[in-house]
Amino acid sequence: MTESVANTRAFEGLQIPAAGTYDLDAAHKRVGFVARHLMVSKVRGQFADASAVITIAEDPLQSSVTASINTASIETGQTDRDNHLRSGDFFESEKYPTMEFRSTGIKSHAGAEFVLDGELTIKDVTKPVELTVEFEGAGASPYGFSVFGFSATTEIDREDWGLTWNMALESGGVMVSKKIKIEIEGEAIRRA
Repeated sequence: MTESVANTRAFEGLQIPAAGTYDLDAAHKRVGFVARHLMVSKVRGQFADASAVITIAEDPLQSSVTASINTASIETGQTDRDNHLRSGDFFESEKYPTMEFRSTGIKSHAGAEFVLDGELTIKDVTKPVELTVEFEGAGASPYGFSVFGFSATTEIDREDWGLTWNMALESGGVMVSKKIKIEIEGEAIRRA
Protein backbone atom coordinates (compact mmCIF):
# COMPACT_ATOMS: atom_id res chain seq x y z
CA MET A 1 0.00 0.00 0.00
CA THR A 2 1.39 3.40 -0.88
CA GLU A 3 0.94 6.69 0.92
CA SER A 4 -1.25 9.44 -0.44
CA VAL A 5 0.67 12.34 1.12
CA ALA A 6 3.67 14.15 -0.31
CA ASN A 7 6.99 12.57 0.64
CA THR A 8 8.98 15.79 0.95
CA ARG A 9 8.64 19.53 1.35
CA ALA A 10 10.94 22.51 0.96
CA PHE A 11 12.78 23.95 3.97
CA GLU A 12 15.57 26.50 3.62
CA GLY A 13 16.90 25.07 0.38
CA LEU A 14 16.50 21.42 1.44
CA GLN A 15 13.90 18.83 0.49
CA ILE A 16 13.03 17.48 3.93
CA PRO A 17 10.55 14.76 4.96
CA ALA A 18 6.87 15.52 5.25
CA ALA A 19 5.62 16.01 8.80
CA GLY A 20 4.79 12.74 10.55
CA THR A 21 6.10 9.92 12.70
CA TYR A 22 9.00 7.85 11.37
CA ASP A 23 10.59 4.66 12.70
CA LEU A 24 14.24 3.76 12.38
CA ASP A 25 14.56 1.03 9.75
CA ALA A 26 16.25 -1.90 11.50
CA ALA A 27 17.69 -3.12 8.19
CA HIS A 28 19.30 0.23 7.38
CA LYS A 29 20.96 1.51 10.52
CA ARG A 30 24.22 1.41 12.43
CA VAL A 31 24.61 2.58 16.02
CA GLY A 32 28.37 2.49 16.38
CA PHE A 33 31.18 3.72 18.55
CA VAL A 34 34.95 4.14 18.51
CA ALA A 35 37.22 3.77 21.55
CA ARG A 36 40.99 3.94 21.77
CA HIS A 37 42.76 0.78 22.94
CA LEU A 38 46.16 0.86 24.68
CA MET A 39 46.27 4.51 23.54
CA VAL A 40 47.69 3.34 20.18
CA SER A 41 44.75 2.05 18.13
CA LYS A 42 40.99 2.32 17.65
CA VAL A 43 38.40 -0.35 18.38
CA ARG A 44 35.09 -0.01 16.57
CA GLY A 45 31.86 -1.60 17.63
CA GLN A 46 28.13 -1.32 17.30
CA PHE A 47 24.85 -2.18 18.95
CA ALA A 48 22.92 -4.52 16.65
CA ASP A 49 19.56 -3.93 18.33
CA ALA A 50 18.37 -0.32 18.45
CA SER A 51 15.09 1.43 17.76
CA ALA A 52 14.07 5.06 17.39
CA VAL A 53 10.95 7.08 16.79
CA ILE A 54 11.47 10.38 15.00
CA THR A 55 8.68 12.93 14.93
CA ILE A 56 9.06 15.43 12.11
CA ALA A 57 7.01 18.46 13.14
CA GLU A 58 5.18 20.91 10.89
CA ASP A 59 7.86 23.36 12.07
CA PRO A 60 10.94 21.24 11.33
CA LEU A 61 12.87 22.90 14.16
CA GLN A 62 10.36 21.45 16.64
CA SER A 63 11.07 17.85 15.54
CA SER A 64 12.08 15.28 18.14
CA VAL A 65 13.50 11.79 18.59
CA THR A 66 13.51 9.04 21.20
CA ALA A 67 15.77 6.00 20.92
CA SER A 68 16.39 2.78 22.81
CA ILE A 69 19.53 0.66 22.47
CA ASN A 70 19.83 -2.92 23.72
CA THR A 71 23.12 -3.01 25.65
CA ALA A 72 23.47 -6.80 25.33
CA SER A 73 23.51 -6.42 21.52
CA ILE A 74 27.03 -4.94 21.59
CA GLU A 75 29.35 -6.30 18.89
CA THR A 76 33.05 -5.52 18.51
CA GLY A 77 34.10 -8.61 16.58
CA GLN A 78 35.68 -10.24 19.64
CA THR A 79 33.49 -12.44 21.88
CA ASP A 80 35.52 -12.07 25.10
CA ARG A 81 35.56 -8.28 24.77
CA ASP A 82 31.81 -8.20 24.02
CA ASN A 83 31.09 -10.30 27.13
CA HIS A 84 33.31 -8.02 29.22
CA LEU A 85 31.43 -4.96 27.92
CA ARG A 86 28.10 -6.61 28.90
CA SER A 87 29.40 -7.32 32.42
CA GLY A 88 29.27 -5.22 35.59
CA ASP A 89 32.58 -3.61 34.64
CA PHE A 90 30.78 -1.72 31.86
CA PHE A 91 27.10 -1.84 30.79
CA GLU A 92 25.82 -4.39 33.33
CA SER A 93 23.38 -5.54 30.66
CA GLU A 94 21.33 -7.88 32.84
CA LYS A 95 20.47 -5.08 35.27
CA TYR A 96 20.39 -2.26 32.68
CA PRO A 97 19.17 -3.83 29.42
CA THR A 98 18.81 -0.56 27.50
CA MET A 99 20.37 2.84 26.98
CA GLU A 100 17.86 5.58 26.22
CA PHE A 101 18.12 8.84 24.30
CA ARG A 102 15.55 11.64 24.24
CA SER A 103 16.01 14.87 22.33
CA THR A 104 15.29 18.12 24.13
CA GLY A 105 15.52 20.51 21.19
CA ILE A 106 17.35 21.61 18.08
CA LYS A 107 20.09 23.98 19.19
CA SER A 108 21.13 25.25 15.77
CA HIS A 109 21.25 24.40 12.09
CA ALA A 110 23.18 25.40 9.00
CA GLY A 111 22.35 23.86 5.66
CA ALA A 112 21.87 20.11 6.12
CA GLU A 113 23.59 20.05 9.54
CA PHE A 114 21.50 20.23 12.71
CA VAL A 115 22.80 20.32 16.28
CA LEU A 116 20.45 18.36 18.50
CA ASP A 117 20.40 18.65 22.29
CA GLY A 118 19.28 15.61 24.21
CA GLU A 119 19.60 13.40 27.25
CA LEU A 120 21.38 10.05 27.23
CA THR A 121 20.62 7.54 29.98
CA ILE A 122 23.09 4.72 30.67
CA LYS A 123 22.83 2.60 33.83
CA ASP A 124 20.13 4.92 35.25
CA VAL A 125 22.43 7.96 34.89
CA THR A 126 21.05 10.71 32.65
CA LYS A 127 23.38 13.36 31.24
CA PRO A 128 23.01 15.96 28.49
CA VAL A 129 24.56 15.24 25.10
CA GLU A 130 24.80 17.20 21.88
CA LEU A 131 24.49 15.34 18.58
CA THR A 132 25.63 16.78 15.27
CA VAL A 133 23.11 15.42 12.77
CA GLU A 134 23.66 15.48 9.02
CA PHE A 135 20.44 15.24 7.01
CA GLU A 136 21.26 12.92 4.08
CA GLY A 137 18.11 13.26 1.98
CA ALA A 138 14.43 12.33 1.74
CA GLY A 139 12.24 10.62 -0.81
CA ALA A 140 10.09 7.58 -1.42
CA SER A 141 10.98 3.90 -1.35
CA PRO A 142 10.03 1.71 -4.35
CA TYR A 143 7.05 0.64 -2.22
CA GLY A 144 5.78 4.23 -1.92
CA PHE A 145 6.73 4.90 1.69
CA SER A 146 8.32 8.17 2.75
CA VAL A 147 11.92 7.71 3.89
CA PHE A 148 14.83 9.88 4.91
CA GLY A 149 18.44 9.29 5.81
CA PHE A 150 20.70 10.83 8.40
CA SER A 151 23.99 10.44 10.21
CA ALA A 152 24.87 11.69 13.69
CA THR A 153 28.01 11.96 15.77
CA THR A 154 29.03 13.00 19.25
CA GLU A 155 31.78 12.33 21.72
CA ILE A 156 31.17 11.45 25.36
CA ASP A 157 33.25 10.72 28.43
CA ARG A 158 32.06 7.24 29.42
CA GLU A 159 33.01 7.83 33.05
CA ASP A 160 30.21 10.43 33.29
CA TRP A 161 27.79 7.47 33.10
CA GLY A 162 29.64 5.26 35.60
CA LEU A 163 31.54 3.24 32.96
CA THR A 164 34.80 3.62 34.86
CA TRP A 165 36.60 0.27 34.48
CA ASN A 166 40.14 0.65 33.22
CA MET A 167 43.68 -0.62 33.63
CA ALA A 168 46.79 1.53 33.93
CA LEU A 169 49.60 0.70 31.52
CA GLU A 170 53.26 0.44 32.54
CA SER A 171 54.13 2.68 29.61
CA GLY A 172 51.68 5.32 30.81
CA GLY A 173 48.09 5.87 29.81
CA VAL A 174 45.25 3.40 30.17
CA MET A 175 43.86 0.36 28.37
CA VAL A 176 40.58 1.99 27.25
CA SER A 177 40.01 5.66 26.46
CA LYS A 178 37.57 7.67 28.53
CA LYS A 179 36.43 9.53 25.41
CA ILE A 180 34.13 7.52 23.16
CA LYS A 181 33.01 8.68 19.73
CA ILE A 182 29.46 7.74 18.81
CA GLU A 183 28.62 7.29 15.11
CA ILE A 184 25.05 6.72 13.95
CA GLU A 185 23.82 6.08 10.41
CA GLY A 186 20.16 5.56 9.74
CA GLU A 187 17.19 5.49 7.47
CA ALA A 188 13.71 6.21 8.82
CA ILE A 189 10.37 5.13 7.35
CA ARG A 190 7.12 7.00 7.81
CA ARG A 191 4.44 5.09 9.67
CA ALA A 192 1.51 4.13 7.46
